[in-house]
Amino acid sequence: MSHDTIPNLLSLRGPRSARGRGRTTAPPGFPSRATNDQAIQGTDDDAAASRLSAVSLGYLQDSFAQYFVQTQASLAPRRLPIINRGTYTRTCALNQLVDSFLAEDDRSFPNQSKERQIISLGAGTDTRIFRIFGGRACHNLTYHELDFPVTVTKKSRLVSAIPHMRRVLGEQVPQPDGSWSCRPPSGGEYYCHGIDLPAESTVQWFAKQIENLALVVYEPIRPHDPFGKMMVSNLAARRIRMPTLESYPLPADQEARLRTAGFKHASAQTIEYIWENWVSPQERERVNGLEGLDEVEEWQLLADHYVVAWAWRGEGFGGWQGAYNNDESR
Repeated sequence: MSHDTIPNLLSLRGPRSARGRGRTTAPPGFPSRATNDQAIQGTDDDAAASRLSAVSLGYLQDSFAQYFVQTQASLAPRRLPIINRGTYTRTCALNQLVDSFLAEDDRSFPNQSKERQIISLGAGTDTRIFRIFGGRACHNLTYHELDFPVTVTKKSRLVSAIPHMRRVLGEQVPQPDGSWSCRPPSGGEYYCHGIDLPAESTVQWFAKQIENLALVVYEPIRPHDPFGKMMVSNLAARRIRMPTLESYPLPADQEARLRTAGFKHASAQTIEYIWENWVSPQERERVNGLEGLDEVEEWQLLADHYVVAWAWRGEGFGGWQGAYNNDESR
């Protein structure tokens, strides 16, 4: 988001008895909300392990990934090559979009105090805050992370216990509800909120509150082909149900979803397309040399079932205009 003042995020809270993201009661045959929330929290642990696997093998540079996985350095989890490449490609895509937003503000308003704001919904163990606050002056940046209260508490304890993290974020200011904040030495502000989000209306809420707004999502797609059906079955076995997977099965559906929510510009690309078109030939050659990839068809199939979608309106996103447009890659 660009310079608008963020509304009171605490107004998004559900009832205090609800310990998740505000999901509705599950229909018969589906897991309860509490069970679904626990399963989703487990996927964050998987993501942290996948990130550490990619880092330990040289796909990514991230000195903070090790702290979110409970294992000895010599026993770092190792994922399949196609999973490592997927983690790498997704991370690169999100980094490019976020960095372009931050750089655009720097270019557009070099002599003004132009506020920039990022809100990460379901941030979990994401380490992007450390890369951003540890790598640049962030005087006009406010960064919010929202997640389950238990996840927020876990992150607070880690940051408190690990000097490497504290040096980047600064000392914590705890809140009575378990949320916390920091003022990083590089400038700006960081807030970590434990909030029960009503998932079905969160996007609409932000769209109504903020004029200059962008959104980036990463989700699985194509649930109806053989691979997609297997993917849905695997999620169900873990007691996870994703309504958006059925509602927005194709990249074009994700794009239309964002336009319907009120965004003037919207795009969506598969991980396969991003690997081929956003990653430079030199970088692809480097990554290919890390492990080698015999399962090329399997990679293409997997990468075609995940999409990065992004949308924006208003000022502050000139770096996205033209650089990340859709084309024939549907």
